[in-house]
Amino acid sequence: MEKVSTFNRKSSRMTYDQIGELNGMVPPQAVELEKSVLGALMLDKDKLFGTIDKIHEGLFYRVEHQAIFAAIRSLVNSNHDVDLLTVTEQLMHVGKLEEAGGAFYLSQLTSNVVSAAHIDYHLHILTEKYMKREIIRTSTENIRGAYDDTTDAIDLLDKAEKNLLQVNELSFKKQSESLDSFVNEAVKKLLDEKESEKYIVPSGFIELDRCTSGFQPGQLIILAARPAMGKTACGISMARNIAVDFHRPVAFFSLEMSGLELLMRLVSSESGLSANKLKRVSSMHESEKQLFVKTLNGLRDIPIFIDDTEGLDIFELRSKCRRLKKRHDIQMVFIDYLQLMKSSGDVARNQNRALEIGNISRQLKEMAKELNIPVLAMAQLNRNVDDRPMQVPILSDLKDSGSIEQDADIVIAIHRPWKCGMEVDEFGNSTERLANLHILKHRAGSTGVIPLQFEARCVRFSNMPTDMVFESKMNADIKANDGFDANTFDNPLKPDNDLPFE
Repeated sequence: MEKVSTFNRKSSRMTYDQIGELNGMVPPQAVELEKSVLGALMLDKDKLFGTIDKIHEGLFYRVEHQAIFAAIRSLVNSNHDVDLLTVTEQLMHVGKLEEAGGAFYLSQLTSNVVSAAHIDYHLHILTEKYMKREIIRTSTENIRGAYDDTTDAIDLLDKAEKNLLQVNELSFKKQSESLDSFVNEAVKKLLDEKESEKYIVPSGFIELDRCTSGFQPGQLIILAARPAMGKTACGISMARNIAVDFHRPVAFFSLEMSGLELLMRLVSSESGLSANKLKRVSSMHESEKQLFVKTLNGLRDIPIFIDDTEGLDIFELRSKCRRLKKRHDIQMVFIDYLQLMKSSGDVARNQNRALEIGNISRQLKEMAKELNIPVLAMAQLNRNVDDRPMQVPILSDLKDSGSIEQDADIVIAIHRPWKCGMEVDEFGNSTERLANLHILKHRAGSTGVIPLQFEARCVRFSNMPTDMVFESKMNADIKANDGFDANTFDNPLKPDNDLPFE
């Protein structure tokens, strides 16, 4: 009786013969093509080294063929020649010659190969068969899980999405490339101005964008502060700049404030109406009401997607972001804030809080790389910062886990001197409207202090007017190192329009 595949990357996964028994049908397969591919690998050295990186055991349906390919791959990894005799010897060495059908079966594989010229097309067909088998396997497991009352529905959905993505990644492996190909890609991305702009997401804060060159795909950015310093206001200001000034869709996950509250923040920021006044619309003057309605209508088509789900866990977040990326091509994700997030199921129950936060930050980094977009998570600083005279934050002030600073590509902390009792700066200027962004970590660039203007009445962060720029020594050092000239600087990430509402 022919032995069918039991290919199983994880022991908890169903095997193809188990699936066949459940469904009463034989899973998709192309056994003759499997024989042809294995025979070609043993006969043609050029085809072997040209295709070995594209193949994995899962492409083969029969157990015999999986064992034979494993022997071929082992020989290649050991820099040994591959032919009928060496493959037979390798199978004998690992005690799997009988499992592979015996020496006679191996000789049949090579004797029946006429040409290896069509191996790429044969592999394409095997890949399609494999993908169908894996879709059947994943779907069958999902159906069984859905009938189980102890299974968490969100966990099940997240696992289903991840499994299908893994099928796609494993089916079409990325091959090693020469430096020449990377040089061409770098020229396209970095030297072509229009192309380069596609790969960065500007915050809209000129000094910050100059220092970071914009947020890059795959980056995890942490925006941290003590309570009431303006984390949410700064985050929503960045989201607004990206969506309005640069026409990039963004997602904003708010675990603390409702979607309506965030909308009112945006209305206040755009209209200049005070946040307190928006709480009592009925008491507004007629002109203010007209401005309020006009601003609301102007926000209708802004590509900001707000999710205010309470108690959001990391698996649900990743699932939602995948759908938003597919449907709306979001360019950046904002999370307010990290310490309010939860792991899911047993992971949350079996870990202390620091480990749980560490797990969440790692998964946020993985999500940024998976979706190829920057992810900004707001975070709390611990109380240690309050014990310092100037209350200037440092990297170790991140609350709950050192893993956050390890996983993050950029860590930015908000410091408002006025809130810390510093009413004037070293030059005697009032600090009431000053907010400093301290870049505490920058994996791919410099650190320093970025001055911004904070307008408390409309809870808005904005670029500092030129004549009010707060020149800290650290910031001056950055500019000196960059050859930066404030008089000639032209923002390369300049938005298409400065004021979207006229």
